[in-house]
Amino acid sequence: MKKIIYIIFAATLVLASCKKNALDQTPDGKIRFEDIFKDQDRTEAYLNSAYSHIPDYFWKYSFFAFLAGLTDEAKDSDVGNNAGNIANNWNSGGLSILTNPIHSYGGQGKPNAINRYNTYWAGIRDCNVFLANIDSAAVRNENSRKRFKAEAKVLRSFYYLELIKQFGPMPIVTKPFESNFDYSTLKRPTFQECVDFIVTNCNEAIAEDQLPLRITLELERGRFTQAIAYAIKSRSLLYNASPLWNPGNNNEKWVASAAASKQALTALALSNEFVLNPNYNDYFLNKSDLAPNPADKETIFEINDDGNVTFSVINSIPSKPGMFKAGSCPSQELVDSYDMQKNPIAGGVTGEPAILGYSDSDHLQPIINTESGYNPEKPYDGRDQRFYATVWYNGAKYDNVNGNIHTIRTYVGGTDQLTKNPQIRTNTKTGYYLRKFIDPKLQSNQPHNSRFKIFRLAEMYLNYAEAENEANGPTAEAYAAVNMIRKRVQMPNLPAGLDQTKFRERVRKERRVEFAIEEHRFWDVRRWKILNQTDKLVTGMEIIRNRTTGALTYNRFVAERRNAWADKYLIFPIPLNDMSIIPDFNLNQNPGW
Repeated sequence: MKKIIYIIFAATLVLASCKKNALDQTPDGKIRFEDIFKDQDRTEAYLNSAYSHIPDYFWKYSFFAFLAGLTDEAKDSDVGNNAGNIANNWNSGGLSILTNPIHSYGGQGKPNAINRYNTYWAGIRDCNVFLANIDSAAVRNENSRKRFKAEAKVLRSFYYLELIKQFGPMPIVTKPFESNFDYSTLKRPTFQECVDFIVTNCNEAIAEDQLPLRITLELERGRFTQAIAYAIKSRSLLYNASPLWNPGNNNEKWVASAAASKQALTALALSNEFVLNPNYNDYFLNKSDLAPNPADKETIFEINDDGNVTFSVINSIPSKPGMFKAGSCPSQELVDSYDMQKNPIAGGVTGEPAILGYSDSDHLQPIINTESGYNPEKPYDGRDQRFYATVWYNGAKYDNVNGNIHTIRTYVGGTDQLTKNPQIRTNTKTGYYLRKFIDPKLQSNQPHNSRFKIFRLAEMYLNYAEAENEANGPTAEAYAAVNMIRKRVQMPNLPAGLDQTKFRERVRKERRVEFAIEEHRFWDVRRWKILNQTDKLVTGMEIIRNRTTGALTYNRFVAERRNAWADKYLIFPIPLNDMSIIPDFNLNQNPGW
């Protein structure tokens, strides 16, 4: 699609500001609204404007923070030394009807935080305007009209999914607001009704032959596809079936979820158009290549951001030149979640969990699985490959520090040592540094890929495994789906004979390690309604080295206690501004707010 610069379209408009449409104003020299869709270039430009509301993710939260620091995946090194840090504000209970710490920071040239509630509504508005006019608009040919219309439907579904997973069910709006629109007529539907609307839009787009399954041309990077429609449908129905929105555990919702994910896998994986990337580590270091037969067949959609970030902005280690913050430091809880791949003591493969849980509320007394081969004196040996691709730990080899291979030393007194001083942001706060997304072969002043993969094929497998288990128990198909993910990293299959509860536990843990630091964990613990079990604290590992013998002693400690785990934090509050103009929002505010 042509990258046409649009002048008026990019204004952020929400329900409250839609009473007067800026595009309807026609001062001298300005384009009249009714003329926009009479010109094929301006028609395409308006669709571009609808895409422009996709917010930033990844490291583009306040001061280059990851969302992981708001979960039990990590502790953010800025907590305690940067009052504006999102983890600092969120974990202290800073969410309210007036403020939401989860506002994106756009980086250089885009200094203003992005209000996600407003942004999603602005995207829905532009999609509605486009869909209201595309049937009579000037386009290059009828096939383009069909494709544009399908794209807008998928895009609107994306905005609705992002909106409702955060704020709960929202009014289903399908047409542009008139200047005299009566906002008192807007009512909150059920979550099911919102998901039904999303699914209908996705189905209509999937049925449109002019919407491609995936993008194969660089000039079309960022455009929505049938594959994205499948992914949105799969995720929407999974959320709808989960405990947060399915308190009665209606099995029909799980059946529908499993069917949607199976449909996605049939269309994407079984057609061989999408395939799991064979190298989990390198997969996150590069943007997807677009070609009829690309090397990257796993990515379904990544943020269309051509900007790069220097190494030290995301995360690094103190010995890395130019490093100024440790960023999101992986938690001990995340480390504990990785299974054993090998038994370093007895030899052979294992595939068993290393840690089964904790016998205390502070997670300082792990329940060790004695059958796994885990050795607490050598806790990083023999683990799942995804651990080594995600976490820098004491003893790990880090390439190219001043031209040499550097061994990370996080023990007390080591070059990369842990610090508990909140005023120091350069050193790990948990005993670990983030490895995922980081190419150690690049120097600090070299640009790193900053693209974020919102949808990828691995999610479709794990969505299906979870839903199929809940709908029908741990069937052979459920096993096959999760084992596909494990096979990619040479992990043994899940043990046969698991009951539904045990299989659920393994699938949830599989999601945790497969999608570590990819923003799934924040939403997964909410839809599962286990926030009060996961988000009260995070722990770390302090290592003491005997100066004489070199022996290491491993001591767990509480790295951070938090205050954002009560049930009210499962769903964000509707902002005060919309409560004041939409009576039904005021009457039906989300629980606890």
